[in-house]
Amino acid sequence: MKTINILLCGVAAALVLLISAIPHTRAAGNEVRTLNVTIREWDVPTKNANPHDPAVGPDGALWFTEQFVSKLGRLDPATGAIREYTLKTNKSGPHGLVADHDGNIWYTGNYAGLIGKLNPRTGEITEYKMPDPKASDPHTPVFDQQGTLWFTVQGGNFVGRLDPHTGKIDLKLVPTEDALPYGMGVNSKGIPFFCEFGTNKMAKIDPKTMAISEYKLPADARPRRMAIAADDKVYFTDFDGGHLGRLDPDTGAVKMWASPGGPMASPYGMTITPDGMVWYSEAGVEPNTVIRFDPKTETFARAKIPSGGGVVRNMAATPDGRVYIACSGANKVGIVESKEKLQSSR
Repeated sequence: MKTINILLCGVAAALVLLISAIPHTRAAGNEVRTLNVTIREWDVPTKNANPHDPAVGPDGALWFTEQFVSKLGRLDPATGAIREYTLKTNKSGPHGLVADHDGNIWYTGNYAGLIGKLNPRTGEITEYKMPDPKASDPHTPVFDQQGTLWFTVQGGNFVGRLDPHTGKIDLKLVPTEDALPYGMGVNSKGIPFFCEFGTNKMAKIDPKTMAISEYKLPADARPRRMAIAADDKVYFTDFDGGHLGRLDPDTGAVKMWASPGGPMASPYGMTITPDGMVWYSEAGVEPNTVIRFDPKTETFARAKIPSGGGVVRNMAATPDGRVYIACSGANKVGIVESKEKLQSSR
C-alpha cells in the first residue's frame, strides 16, 4: 500500500509540473467600473435601414451603411443633421465602409459581389465587381498606408485587395476551409490582419505576395472583430466564448480576458482610441453595453446603450477619442464621448 501511495504521489507531482509548464493564456476579467461617458443617439431617417458599420470621414463626420435599403448615411456631429445617399445598385447590401484621404467613401456591397466608391461632393458612385463569382459577399474594407484597399469576403472564404488607381482586384483563398474571414485591420508596417470567425484562428497577409499565415487561438475562441494597437498587438472580440483577446503576432502568444457580461456576452464591434483604450460592445446582453478596457491595468469599465443597441456590429474611433457606433436593430447611430473630456473642453 505504501508503494502505491508513493507512486500516486509521484504521478500527482508530475501532473502539477506538466500543468505549470502549459502557458496560461486565459486571464479572468477584473473589477468592472462604471464607464463615465455620454452616449448620444440619432434616428436613421429611413425606417428598418439596419445601420451596419460606422466610419470616420476626413472632416469628422459619422458615415454609416444602411444595409437593408442600399444607402449610405452621413451624420454631422455638430448639428445632428443626416444626409442619405442612394446607391447605384438596388439591394446591394452595403456592409462595411471606410473613407480615403480624398474624402471618398468606399463600401462593400455584401449582397451584390461588389465594392463601391461614393464621391460625396458630386454624388457619383463607381462600382467594382468581384472577378470571381464565388466572392459574392465582400465584407470588411480597410486601407493600408500605400492607399491599397484590402477586404475580406466572408462566405466566399477570400481576402482581396483593390488598386484604386486601376480598379484591379486580386483575390486569395484562405487556407482553412469555411474560415469565414470577417474583421480586418492593417498594422503600422502595412501588414493586413483578419479574423477567421468560422474557426479559432487569426491570420495575416503578406502585402506583396498575398501569402496568408495563420495564428491559432484557444480551441473554443471565435474571433469576429479586431483592432490593432500602437504597439501592433492585435485585439479581437471572441463572439462565441465571451472574451476579449489579444494576439502578439511576433510570438504568437494569446491572452484572453472574460468579458464583464459573462460567457454569453457576445462581444462584437470594437475599436481602439488614440489613448490606447480598447472599446467594444456586448451584443448578448440587454441592453447592449459599451465596454472600455485599459490594457495597462487590465481593468474594464461599462456603460449601457440608451436605445438598447440592437447589436453594435462595429465601431470607429475619431482622432480626438470619440467612438462612433451604429445600432442595427434600434435603427440609430451614436457617439460615445468621455464626460471628463467634455468637461475639460468647456
